[in-house]
Amino acid sequence: MAAQSYDLIVIGAGPGGYVAAIRAAQLGLKTVVVEREHLGGICLNWGCIPTKALLRSSEVFHLMERANDFGLKADKIGYDLDAVVKRSRGVAGQLSGGIGHLLKKNKVAVVMGEATIPAKGKVSVKTEKGTEELTAKNIILATGARARELPGLEADGDLVWTYKHALQPPRMPKKLLVIGSGAIGIEFASFYNTLGADTTVVEVMDRVLPVEDAEISAFAKKAFTKQGMTIMEKAMVKQLDRAKGKVTAHIEVKGKVEKHEFDTVISAVGIVGNVENLGLEALGVKIDRTHVVTDEFCRTGVEGLYAIGDIAGAPWLAHKASHEGVMVADLIAGQHAHPVKPESIAGCTYCQPQVASVGYTEAKAKELGYDIKVGRFPFIGNGKAIALGEPEGLIKTVFDAKTGELLGAHMIGAEVTELIQGYVVGRQLETTEEDLMNTVFPHPTLSEMMHESVLDAYDRVIHM
Repeated sequence: MAAQSYDLIVIGAGPGGYVAAIRAAQLGLKTVVVEREHLGGICLNWGCIPTKALLRSSEVFHLMERANDFGLKADKIGYDLDAVVKRSRGVAGQLSGGIGHLLKKNKVAVVMGEATIPAKGKVSVKTEKGTEELTAKNIILATGARARELPGLEADGDLVWTYKHALQPPRMPKKLLVIGSGAIGIEFASFYNTLGADTTVVEVMDRVLPVEDAEISAFAKKAFTKQGMTIMEKAMVKQLDRAKGKVTAHIEVKGKVEKHEFDTVISAVGIVGNVENLGLEALGVKIDRTHVVTDEFCRTGVEGLYAIGDIAGAPWLAHKASHEGVMVADLIAGQHAHPVKPESIAGCTYCQPQVASVGYTEAKAKELGYDIKVGRFPFIGNGKAIALGEPEGLIKTVFDAKTGELLGAHMIGAEVTELIQGYVVGRQLETTEEDLMNTVFPHPTLSEMMHESVLDAYDRVIHM
């Protein structure tokens, strides 16, 4: 069979790949997407979307338990875990089907199968019907990543879970150990803890949510502990002894090994890029710790070959992948492409309370040599937060004292994953403290705290 020719081949139909393909098609490029499993990738099917559906259920459950706080009555409060999971899978399924519609609408061809790149500009796809040969001047790698598994801590789907098992649990954990306190680990810890699991989180670094500002991490730890979680920092799970219905975890803390018993373990110790079996090494692609090395425009150094999203390294975020996909499509089509700046990409963690940030932490700004001004504003000083029954939280802003540049913003509390975009736009537009202070924020809203935090950095705060 003769090879089918395209302008662009995209390998992987996750939030990076399918967005790149649609943008390329909009720009008039004949485009094909190769996907081995699900349209929408991990994010839509096994990550961002289904976890948020689960977390919404636990959030509503938490509010029901607090009914009396709002002058309401709710008796015999409970949940059906199977129904909660079914809703989550339904949400993921609905959106996955939508991706197929969008690709079809934009006249993007889809080939389901396993791809390899035997030579520059060529892709071989092993499908159910045989092998299809595709050619294109440009190829985008968007193969994503998978859960990292450490020796001796491998998942079995019964006692030890990855995020996939945690999304379709065979049972409700009674005593749960979560290894790793990044976004994935903390979100699952928050979900299961809210539903009643006795939850312990072990983090090898000196604080939970270690990529966040230290002040936000400390606030989060206090909130999680108040909710009943056990937080173990500077700790490492050295071994898991598995027996019928239980796991004994050997946890090293301060040089001493403690043994703790659990019925379920969730391993959330990072991810590794899907770089295997693609033929990348033979092409001369550089790979560093399972991630493809690229320049700011996602070029691999091999002519016509690009890598976007999780396979191209941190930050491992769906929205970063999508914008890289758009950028590369623009670049290929001869448009004016803008590099995606990691320090201007927001990170969001949908635990209870939510955490969100963009830009440099206070410590990083100091490390980079900035003379800084820092502002803070607590949720307890905001009328809308008190009316919502969500008075616990903090908004923190970091500015360059010399220029007024917004260097970073860090938040913890209700709906901060929605609020953070205000600061993201501010950084994109190179907003200064003066611009933000002279902006009129609507009242009563949570967003007013963003204004007050800026004012506080310059000793002009009103409501504190």
